[in-house]
This record gives sequence, structure tokens and C-alpha cells, in this order.
Amino acid sequence: MSEKSGAMHATDSEHGVPHSIINAPPPVVEAYKHSYADPAPLGMLAYGTVFFCSSLLTLHAGGVQSANLVLVFAVFFGGISQTLVGMWCMFLGDTFSATVFGAYGGFNFSYGALYLPQIGLAAAYSVDGVVTEEFSHAIGIYLAIWDAITLLFFIGALRTTLPVCATLGFTVLALTCLSANSFTGNPHLGTAGGAFGLCATAGAYYGALSGIYTRASTFKAIRLPPVVLAYQNV
Repeated sequence: MSEKSGAMHATDSEHGVPHSIINAPPPVVEAYKHSYADPAPLGMLAYGTVFFCSSLLTLHAGGVQSANLVLVFAVFFGGISQTLVGMWCMFLGDTFSATVFGAYGGFNFSYGALYLPQIGLAAAYSVDGVVTEEFSHAIGIYLAIWDAITLLFFIGALRTTLPVCATLGFTVLALTCLSANSFTGNPHLGTAGGAFGLCATAGAYYGALSGIYTRASTFKAIRLPPVVLAYQNV
């Protein structure tokens, strides 16, 4: 080996391997980063759809007087989807979304249970097969409790996006009117509750579509901005 070559070309006498290779640091291997889809649009879509059906039935759209149709959406779409979305958001570290979607998954399941004959809740408030006024008051208490929970969610969402705040805000108004309607029997309160429910539906659908109308799925003119309310850490 020549003196010019120096240590850069020195070799291991036993194996004939350059010392520069033997003493070199191990190559840096970048950690594998797995990307996860955002489950929130599914939760918003389920939230809005249940409210859409419930509000239409509250407004007696198409002359439908029975609200039993909402049970299908509440249990098999809203309940299942929002519960799963809540668990997925928990896995992703989104505590607020996990709490809201998980709670409303339970709301949908419990709302469906109110009218299931197998649960027997309506029968417990019936006399000779006729549902008493006490049952309506019990529903009013139930809605008032969820109204208070939703108000807490609304306060906690003020730095999120406009669709989320609109959805929760109109839900508070809708549940307030529907709860008051259950206590008073005033049909105007029921109509107001249905109207506010449709507004909550619009907010939820906008939030869902802003999440799924992406650059990869549709054109720029169709995509919806999320309308973030607070960009600064205040």
C-alpha cells in the first residue's frame, strides 16, 4: 500500500476489507410512517343523517306521523358508525372527537331503545295500553340531559371549525325546543326543533363533505373549505 493512499485505503489484513468500511457508522434507516384516514367525516355524515331523518319526521314530512323510521338510522347507522368513529379517533389521539362521537353513538343507541317494544320503556309509562303524559315528560328530561351535554361540547368546540360549531350549536337549539315540546305539548316548539335540526344537518353534512371532497377525489371547484375558526394558539 502506498503512503499516498493513507488510512482511506488501508485494508484489514485478515479479511482484505477497507478499514473505512469497517469503521463506518451504520446507515440511517428512516422510520416507517403509516398514514391513517380521517374517520371524522363518517361520524359527521352519520350525525347529520340521523338528525335529517328525525327532523323530517318531527315536521311530519309526507304526512308521516310515526317516528319509528328514525330507529333504523339511529341504531344501524348513527349508533354503530359514531361509536366506531369515536374509537378510531381515540386511537389517533383526538380526544375531543373521540368523546363527541362516542357520546353521540351512545345517544343514538339509547334513543332507539326508547321506542323498542322489547325494552318496555313505553309500556312502563302506560295505563291500560295507553301511553301517559308522564312518558312525554320523561322524554323531555332525556332530551334536556343531552341538550346540556351538547352545550358543553359546543363550548369546547369554539376553536375548531365553523361546520362543527354550527352543528353543535343548532343541535343545542333543536334539543331545547324538542325538550320543551315534550313538557308542554306546544306544536310550534316541535316545528322549531325540527327546523333547527335541519340546520344542524346542514352543518354536519358540510363538515363531512369538506373532509371527503379532497384533491385526490374531486375537482378544486367542488371542494369545500373547512373554515377553521382559530389558527393561532390563543
